[in-house]
Formats: sequence, structure tokens, C-alpha cells
Amino acid sequence: MECCRRATPGTLLLFLAFLLLSSRTARSEEDRDGLWDAWGPWSECSRTCGGGASYSLRRCLSSKSCEGRNIRYRTCSNVDCPPEAGDFRAQQCSAHNDVKHHGQFYEWLPVSNDPDNPCSLKCQAKGTALVVELAPKVLDGTRCYTESLDMCISGLCQIVGCDHQLGSTVKEDNCGVCNGDGSTCRLVRGQYKSQLSATKSDDAVVAIPYGSRHVRLVLKGPDHLYLETKTLQGAKGENSLSSTGTFLVDNSSVDFQKFPDKEILRMAGPLTADFIVKIRNSGSSDSTVQFIFYQPIIHRWRETDFFPCSATCGGGYQLTSAECYDLRSNRVVADQYCHYYPENIKPKPKLQECNLDPCPASDGYKQIMPYDLYHPLPRWEATPWTACSSSCGGGIQSRAVSCVEEDIQGHVTSVEEWKCMYTPKMPIAQPCNIFDCPKWLAQEWSPCTVTCGQGLRYRVVLCIDHRGMHTGGCSPKTKPHIKEECVIPTPCYKPKEKLPVEAKLPWFKQAQELEEGAAVSEEPSFIPEAWSACTVTCGVGTQVRIVRCQVLLSFSQSVADLPVDECEGPKPASQRACYAGPCSGEIPEFNPDETDGLFGGLQDFDELYDWEYEGFTKCSESCGGGVQEAVVSCLNKQTQEPADENLCVTSRRPPQLLKSCNLDPCPARSSIDSAWKACKVLC
Repeated sequence: MECCRRATPGTLLLFLAFLLLSSRTARSEEDRDGLWDAWGPWSECSRTCGGGASYSLRRCLSSKSCEGRNIRYRTCSNVDCPPEAGDFRAQQCSAHNDVKHHGQFYEWLPVSNDPDNPCSLKCQAKGTALVVELAPKVLDGTRCYTESLDMCISGLCQIVGCDHQLGSTVKEDNCGVCNGDGSTCRLVRGQYKSQLSATKSDDAVVAIPYGSRHVRLVLKGPDHLYLETKTLQGAKGENSLSSTGTFLVDNSSVDFQKFPDKEILRMAGPLTADFIVKIRNSGSSDSTVQFIFYQPIIHRWRETDFFPCSATCGGGYQLTSAECYDLRSNRVVADQYCHYYPENIKPKPKLQECNLDPCPASDGYKQIMPYDLYHPLPRWEATPWTACSSSCGGGIQSRAVSCVEEDIQGHVTSVEEWKCMYTPKMPIAQPCNIFDCPKWLAQEWSPCTVTCGQGLRYRVVLCIDHRGMHTGGCSPKTKPHIKEECVIPTPCYKPKEKLPVEAKLPWFKQAQELEEGAAVSEEPSFIPEAWSACTVTCGVGTQVRIVRCQVLLSFSQSVADLPVDECEGPKPASQRACYAGPCSGEIPEFNPDETDGLFGGLQDFDELYDWEYEGFTKCSESCGGGVQEAVVSCLNKQTQEPADENLCVTSRRPPQLLKSCNLDPCPARSSIDSAWKACKVLC
């Protein structure tokens, strides 16, 4: 067999050399870490709070250099500093206040977020424009940037995750939970339209509770925003937001921008108080406020411990229950608070057997727990409430209430009401759904779809509930109409052949460029999706696409959808004409009513521009046979002048046309060589 042939001496030597080399390589990999001494103890933390760095060292035991590092780092003191401690970078700058710079003392303030070298200590002299690098490296544990956990270690910016571990890429979710799944908060968004009244000068827009994050409000109109706050301790405050800037309101940072026609309010959170956003009326027309934020789910179901066993011996049972718990106040509240969040699912009760030991033989009976532990007296018992008589606007619901008594075996029977008169009888009716019914809210009309003659205009109609949030439940019969006819007084008298077709193309190309370059930003903008396939396989059809109004939430780097009217500027077209080639080899006659209004009218382009052959290219060979290709150009059929190829339909471009040329044979090489004369000079 091939595998059992005797090895030659040369083959054996190569095999031994390979074994020796591989054993050395394996030994060197094993001994690489063995050349180092053990890691030493961790040093003291560079900071006592706010996140610092600690290091550990090891020695190289080899006479040669060792592979790897002799120092390693870890984070430490990851607890918040007290408010009076101040900024760590600011402390390092202020340490130079008593050192003269060019013969003069300065009070130094920190310069943060340097994109070129975030780990150098750059400081600015207070009251001047003088910026100086007072140290090449900040102390270990200094934040690279003010809004990041990344820290400087040995002059280099190191990545730190929300778990405070070096090199970790773990991030917080929109709820502020490290490596969370977003289940501890809910996205709240909506819009509010001010209702002017002679009797009131302000309106409450929305209440944003304690702990909310990524708050963004945009007011459009003549009115002004202002804030009312209430801390958990009951302290109230108010801020008028009169100018652009960043403010601290009840320890929450508020970024406010004021423009002539709108105001923008941002709060990263988490909010340290309950905020009520209001608008102060100051104009003759109404204002609209759009808002979006993440609200923490502060009420959650909590499973109780098992209740006492139903028997002391011989086997009984015990149950658990669920109670609604307020995470903010750490107390149990009414169940209705937990029912408010659809994300909350009430846990089902658990049942288990208990006290299974046999009862003593002395009495021979199972000892039941004292009767008065459960129901010492007859009690009122009520059936569940009936459904409310109205879903909104105020209704009535009722229930039956009777006096019952429970015997030792747990059987419940009805008894006379006088036995329960020691406690007040529970109400048998109560009002319900007393909030206002949802109502239609119509937005402003769009411009007319035409520039002359008769066209259409549209508007957005939303169903708004009593909290000012977009919902359902409005009656379709009372919904205001969303489109109506409009007439532009400019007459449409220009003949078709004189339409400014050339003026349509730049607009169309510019619209294409705008749509192709659209990207989600921190300002609301229209973001179109890709066009659908053409609705026909030949002739003229249509293409559609979805156009959304979206905004980039800079805090979480996620995209949120907004109402269409929050995006400014013209909305990109959601429908356009498409041409899929002639049907049955014939050029169809287009219906202008079908294509008019779709980026300038497809028929104008098809009738005015078409492909034509214009001569041939130069022959590819001077003799011996070559080819010429027909030149295809896009021409204006009225003026016969060349036009941009984008104006002609690509699918109608004529096929490539070739013809032969210069078929005469080439002269022999000898005759060509003999034509040369002797050179007149030798060098």
C-alpha cells in the first residue's frame, strides 16, 4: 500500500526538522506568558467618586524583551460625586490658579470636548479669549467628553460602556436602562392646538412626569412656551423661557431655541420633577405644538407572598395575589394605575398545598384556622360593575350588593341586610368615563395642486382624545372632509406646443437629487422610500412610494415618525408616471388626463423628444475591412436640435446598427517598405 512504503533518508530528515520546529513554536507560545511574573496588586483609584482608573503591573523575568503589556487598567469608584464636588476637569484647571502664566495670575476654566485631543488639559482664562494647554495629559479617570462615559487613561481616550467596564460597548436603551430592552418606558407623542379665549391667557399642553427622557417639543405659531414644575417634595416652580439658551430647571437641563415663527424645547432627562408644558397666548392666530418623549412605567404589578394556610394540619392550601406597586413612592396603590399601561400584564395567582402533616389523634378532627381570621362577621359582597353606559362624555355603571355569610366549610349564603349594617353599604352605582369624547381636529389646507384653473387641495384630519393625543373613536359621520376643489384665477390659455418643457426638466432633476440624498436628521424632514414597480408591463403606468415625516433622536440614535405637518417644505411626490415600452410594437397615444400633474406630464416629453439615427462613426480600419456604428441621438422633434438623453424614453432607444467599410485589401508590406527613401543624415 502507498502509506506503508519505506521512507527515504531525505524524507526522514525533513520530517524530523518539521517536528523540531513545531515543538519549538508550541513551547514558545506556552512559555510566552510564563516569561512574565504574576500581576501585582491593583493601585489606589485615581478618584474617590465619579469613575476613576486603577492599574496593575507585572515584571518581565526574561533577559530578553517579553511579548505583551506590563500594565493593565480597570475602572473604579463608579459612584456619583456629591454636587458640591464640581467637575473633575475644572478642578485640574483651577489647580493652576496660583501659578503665574507669563508673569500674571489667571482664574482658569475648563475647555471640554476638544475633538483633536480630548485628553489634554486645555483651560481658558476667565474673562478673556486666552486658551492654554496647561498639561499634556489630564488625570486618569477624567471624562473624554462631557456627555460620555469614555475616560482618559495615560493620555488616551478609552471606551467605557454603561456597565462602567473598560472596552465595553454596552449602551443604555431609550429608558436609561443599561443593556435594556426598552420595556421599562413607553413612547408618548402627540400634538396640541391652542384654543384662544378671551377669558384665559394660557393653555396646558402636556404633563411630562418625573423620570421622562428624550423630550422634544416644537411650537409653531405666535404663542410662547413656558414651564411649570413640581418636585417630589412638593416644591413648585415656573420658567418663562424668554430667550435661546441652556437652563437648569429643578436640576434638569433644558435646551431652548427661539425663532421668529417657532420655538423648540429639548430635555435629555431623566427629569428630576414633574413638568407641565404650557403656552401663553400672544397672537391673533392659533398655535400648534408637537411633542414626543419616553415616559417611565412607574406602576408595575408585584406578586405577594403566600397568604396563611387554610388549615393547621391534615393538608390545606394557600394562594398568592398581585398588587400594583408605585416604583417612585415605594408603596402599594390602586390596581387602576397598573391597568393604565398596556405593557403591564397582571400575574396569575399561584396555589400550593401546605401543612400536610396529619392532625393529632387526640381529637381526630382537622383544626381549621380561627374563623375570625378571615371573615369574623357577615360582609357586603358586590358583583362586578356593569359596562359603562357611555364610552366617553360621562356615563353610569351599576352592580348588585348583598349581605353574605361564610360558614366553616367556606360555603357563602345570602342573609338579611341588617346583619351587615355595622358597616356602610357599598354604592350600587357610580359615574364612569367622565372625560371628554374624542373629537376631530382639522389641520390647515395645503396649497392647490395646480397653478392655473381648477385643482384640489388637501388637509390632515386627526382624531384627538381628551389628553390631546392622537387616538381613535371619532364618529366617521362627523369627520371633516380632507380634500376639496380649489380654483386658481390664472387662466390656462397657453397652447401645448408653447409649454415651457425645458423649464420642467431642471425642476424634475432637482427633485430627484433632493429625494436621492434625503437622510434622517435631528430636524423633522420628509424621507421617501424606494419607488414600487410600474403598474403595467407596457405603455404608461404609475409608480408609488411611501413618504414619511421622520426625525432622528440624537440621544438614542433612533428614528421616530412624526405627523406630516411637522415637516417643513414641499412633500416629495408619492406617485409618478412610468413608461414600460410600446405595446404590440406600436407607439401608444397617451391620455393627458392620466399623466398630467405627475412631475410635469410624461406626454410632453414623449411627443417632443425621440431617438433618431444621425450618421455613422469613423471606420475602425483604414483597409482590409472595418465597421462603422450608427450614432443615436435624442432630438427635439420640433426644432431637430440635440437634447439631453434623459428627455427620451430609454426603452424606446433604437438597437445598435453596424455596417462594414474600407473593404479594399491593404497593400503588401514590401511595397510599403520600398516607398521609403534613404536617410539624408547618418547621425
